[in-house]
Amino acid sequence: MATRFAPAARITASPAFRRYAFAVLLYNVLVVLWGAVVRATGSGAGCGNHWPLCNGVVVPRAAAIETLIEFTHRIMSGASLAAVVLLVIWAFRAFPPGHVLRRATLWALGFLLLEALLGAGLVLFDYVAKNVSLGRVVYLAAHLTNTQLLLASLAVVAWLASQPARPAASRSLPPSLAAALVAALIVCVSGAIAALGDTLFPATSLTAGLHQDFSSTSNLLLRLRLAHPVIALTGAAIVVFSTLRVLRAHLPKLHSHLALAVLLLTIAQLIAGAVNVALLAPVPMQIFHLLLADALWIALVFLSLAALRPAES
Repeated sequence: MATRFAPAARITASPAFRRYAFAVLLYNVLVVLWGAVVRATGSGAGCGNHWPLCNGVVVPRAAAIETLIEFTHRIMSGASLAAVVLLVIWAFRAFPPGHVLRRATLWALGFLLLEALLGAGLVLFDYVAKNVSLGRVVYLAAHLTNTQLLLASLAVVAWLASQPARPAASRSLPPSLAAALVAALIVCVSGAIAALGDTLFPATSLTAGLHQDFSSTSNLLLRLRLAHPVIALTGAAIVVFSTLRVLRAHLPKLHSHLALAVLLLTIAQLIAGAVNVALLAPVPMQIFHLLLADALWIALVFLSLAALRPAES
């Protein structure tokens, strides 16, 4: 039986597929940012403890602002699922069996389905609003880890779609870049926990915030918030070290450009973090801080992929 795939005609992704893959990646960054708006505004319980319905109905009417914020996030998440399903279908139609892009889109779909289940769990387990339990902290860490893996998988799809089809020697990921990825993931998780502490225990001044953090009677979230700057500085040092190694290695231009982007985003993220603390974590600054974190994470994933498959000079 004849196959619809020519031997080499459709190995390289089309420009349309490449643009769509990057669009899906960017859209999911927006979904993540709106999820942070839901948390920062205390709107996680906007639809009550109902899922997938919102306050027991499909479309809420005369809804409070918290309900609108939460419902918008659910609509955006549903659109994300549809977009990734289309990405998978497109990949399976455009590439032959065994092609790496087929596998990459399936990984992205798997992480997105798990993301949906974790999001539902937040509501059903009541890990929203003013819940300050240890369970919420652990669940949030798991949720954020999956979110970053979802973005990473979509970044892999976009990266592979942008690469020409040519044989390339197999390489292992340099240990310094592997350490940078792990460090960046840990910083993202600790940052999400710190942001939750800012939401649930807002400080009236920087001095009052420090008093909260160092108090022997402070909540676990405040103690974890205090640890975030230390974790962030340590993680930044690891990322900077790994990128400087790339810049000093005289590798192809793409590697150097990506390494420079990671380095600049790391510096910008540290500055944004300091400003966020000084301004007592206003919602717009929290969202901008998260945007930089996601941009840094994606750039670091791209740099790691470039290290695995060297680009042409």
